[in-house]
Amino acid sequence: MLIGYVSDERYVALADVAVEFTNAQGESWDARSRAGGSIHCELPPGDYLVTLSKPGFGCKRVRMTPQAWEPYHFRLMSDTLYGYAWPKCVRSGEAAEFRVTSVEPYKLELWRYGWEKEFIRGLGWHDEHGPRAVMQVTPDGDYTQVGVQWNKIGYLSPHHLQKVEGPPRSGLYYFHASTKAGACFTFPWIVAPKKPTASVAVLASNINWNAYNNFGGRSNYIHADGFPPTPTINSRQELKRYQDANHQTWGCDAYAPLSFDRPEPINHIDPAEKITDPIEGRSANHIAPAEWRMLGWLEREGFAYDLYSETQLHHGVLDLSKYRVLILGPHPEYWTRTMYDKVKAWVMDGKGKLMYLGGNGLNCDVEMLDGDRMVCQNTKIMSLFPAGMDGAESRFARRYESEANLLGVVFDPRGIMTAAPYRVVDGGHWIFAGTGLRAGDSFGEKSLHMRCPGGASGHETDKISKYSPKNVHLLAKGLNPDEGGAEMVIFDTPSGGGVFSVGSICYPSALPVDDNISKITANVLRRFMN
Repeated sequence: MLIGYVSDERYVALADVAVEFTNAQGESWDARSRAGGSIHCELPPGDYLVTLSKPGFGCKRVRMTPQAWEPYHFRLMSDTLYGYAWPKCVRSGEAAEFRVTSVEPYKLELWRYGWEKEFIRGLGWHDEHGPRAVMQVTPDGDYTQVGVQWNKIGYLSPHHLQKVEGPPRSGLYYFHASTKAGACFTFPWIVAPKKPTASVAVLASNINWNAYNNFGGRSNYIHADGFPPTPTINSRQELKRYQDANHQTWGCDAYAPLSFDRPEPINHIDPAEKITDPIEGRSANHIAPAEWRMLGWLEREGFAYDLYSETQLHHGVLDLSKYRVLILGPHPEYWTRTMYDKVKAWVMDGKGKLMYLGGNGLNCDVEMLDGDRMVCQNTKIMSLFPAGMDGAESRFARRYESEANLLGVVFDPRGIMTAAPYRVVDGGHWIFAGTGLRAGDSFGEKSLHMRCPGGASGHETDKISKYSPKNVHLLAKGLNPDEGGAEMVIFDTPSGGGVFSVGSICYPSALPVDDNISKITANVLRRFMN
């Protein structure tokens, strides 16, 4: 009979896993998983202790009752160094627990990522007396929905839980885990201030990080609605996004939750990487590694700031009334209505100044659930066709209103996955002071963004729409093909607030290396701070 399937942390089928079933009477049966990860064994009805073993993966024991009508999904963790802080965002003085899996002793350090990486302190070597005792055990089934729950099994004593207090200075921190064998893994930690210390708040896009994080085998881009019945053998042969020419990433009636309680391999930054190094890789160019470039630039230019996470804005930790300026980074794609309403009211009625230094932002409505989980309310609208069947500009617009009402611009697919410089439209505007730029001149040629190299306008870009405020003013436009360039805009609100939007994911990656991008952004920030 089919007992179930066994897969790794990416829901990839594992073949030749040794499996032993033992019942309450001490009788046992052996099996091995087949090429597709399936486990077949003729077992009498009852409860079993199941032992699974495969070289290169952590062994585990599971108690389960085979059900003929519902195959069981066993999950094994590869012998890989991973980690995350929990909670992933705190205030200064609040503690977080580091949750690390390793098959050998590991050293842990805490660093702050500003213009320079700053060593904060060593957190020691970590191991236990038993063999492979710091190897974590993941739950079975789809733990992208419920979290990996590390430090739950075998960490019964409070002395086994290592916690770190948030440093006094707000910022983006990284834990560096390493082993003598050369393994290394780094993971971010957002530390907000205990109370405001600056007039500028910056929002780290941790909801976006979670939407793109596929640890456990799911993200909002892979199996967004839930796992298929069997684990993956070959992605190109099995996943709908590769096999169905008419398939769209978001075409389902409902979407399964995504837990924040997971490591984020996409946010790993090599300890030797410098802030002015090119951002290599597919994912790093729009998440924490790119946000680090923006934060470092702020410090290089002498702008004090307090860093918060998006979830801290949602839950009320960030009090916008205490700040004059809020800065959004490269790709704040996933927002809750609570966040949107707070920021819109602050800008439109509370004299707040918003700097949106990214692209494809606020594009999808997110619902926060209990247990640190979220649901991306994608609906049946396809991101590459934002006009949709009902004229909605985005997933957020379909469920609420167009984000252009707040940002002045909204994503559309023209120019997607290209990059280019901007061209000045209004050369007499004050944002270009000190640059020497005139109408028709190009700027933003330099960028650290290596997924879409070519300039500060790119990757995904936003433009003015019919829902933009009537007084939105076009300052510059990217030179991307198909009229796909990002539109840089600015507008004031009746209350005395204001919004500056650049409409490009590539933009923050140009800040440390392009003089004109740096000068323009500094001009806006200084004006907004006054």
